[in-house]
Amino acid sequence: MVDYAFVTSEGGREVNEDSVNIVKRDENHYCFLLADGLGGHGLGDVASSLAVKNSQDVYMAFCEQDNVLGMIFEAAQKRVLYEQERRRAHAALKTTLTALTIENGAAKWGHIGDSRIYCFQNDAVRKRTKDHSVPQMLVDMGRITEDQIRNHPDRNRLLRVIGEEWSSMSYQLEEPFPVTQGMAFLLSSDGFWELITEEEMIACMKWHKSAEGWLNDMAAIVKQRGAGKRSDNYSAIVVRIR
Repeated sequence: MVDYAFVTSEGGREVNEDSVNIVKRDENHYCFLLADGLGGHGLGDVASSLAVKNSQDVYMAFCEQDNVLGMIFEAAQKRVLYEQERRRAHAALKTTLTALTIENGAAKWGHIGDSRIYCFQNDAVRKRTKDHSVPQMLVDMGRITEDQIRNHPDRNRLLRVIGEEWSSMSYQLEEPFPVTQGMAFLLSSDGFWELITEEEMIACMKWHKSAEGWLNDMAAIVKQRGAGKRSDNYSAIVVRIR
């Protein structure tokens, strides 16, 4: 059984530039989508919405294809670039994109940007995506620690996004792996994961059996910490395997 819930909020901003969607074709085909539009570029809400809507359509049409995740990212990039051209707004439409599929007992995911996907197992983070950002690059170089990403002055400087021209494949895909009972997933925009630690994510998960209860507790922490600070939009999707 796949149990899931989602939240999306404008946080302390006037416009919510995040987009989320959950696509269920049948009991064996799920696709979870989350995108965070780059607000500094002017049309982040349009870019994230286009990326998610286009990804939904691609998944519904081609979910039986082994390379459906690659198709999702390639199609989202083409759609956003087309809209840039149509609006003559080449610098304005940019977005992150994460996609997680759960199909026939296996999970796989892809991402571009700094929206994250976590996989939890046995009350620990089993794996997560690596941000395409300057702070993550500094972590990889040994210049800062993982914990310092959240408050780094360059945390919003992204190295790869939907809407920038690619010279090569810029998104990253995770190899499929089996899902087992008790496994859990979190997709989140940076406005969500920056305000809650992995230890707190796990602590909230331990308190609740349902996806909704787990998400509500995490969202309460994020909302409280962002209160009065003109905090970023925040969005998350949680998935629990029963």
